[in-house]
Amino acid sequence: MSIFGGMRISASALSAERLRLDVISSNISNVRTTRTEEGGAYRRKTAVFAENYDKKMGMLGVKTVKIEEDKSPLKKEYNPHHPDADEEGYVEYPNVDLLVEMSDLISASRAYESNVDTLNAQKNMISKALEIGR
Repeated sequence: MSIFGGMRISASALSAERLRLDVISSNISNVRTTRTEEGGAYRRKTAVFAENYDKKMGMLGVKTVKIEEDKSPLKKEYNPHHPDADEEGYVEYPNVDLLVEMSDLISASRAYESNVDTLNAQKNMISKALEIGR
């Protein structure tokens, strides 16, 4: 691994966690959205990551594979006066659980902070190594 390999890995992890935070914030902001452009209620989304490995260069970090929709059932609530109610008076609401989203948000935030600390430690090590040469 090159001298900057660790920094590259941390930087890719920062980008991945930033995307994860964006997806989580989208889920939270659409917790009561009953109408989307695709039709129907909003569906919870999750970011899927994989290792980014090259046989020649080794570990390159993390890459985003896709952002997928959660296929769990939508929540139904009886509200016959809602404009999106079906014939029986039920409205489909997103399959977003705020408790799950908040725990994912804390997890992603801590992972982001951890990678910032790792990046700073690597920067300090490189700086100290350069001072030795003076």
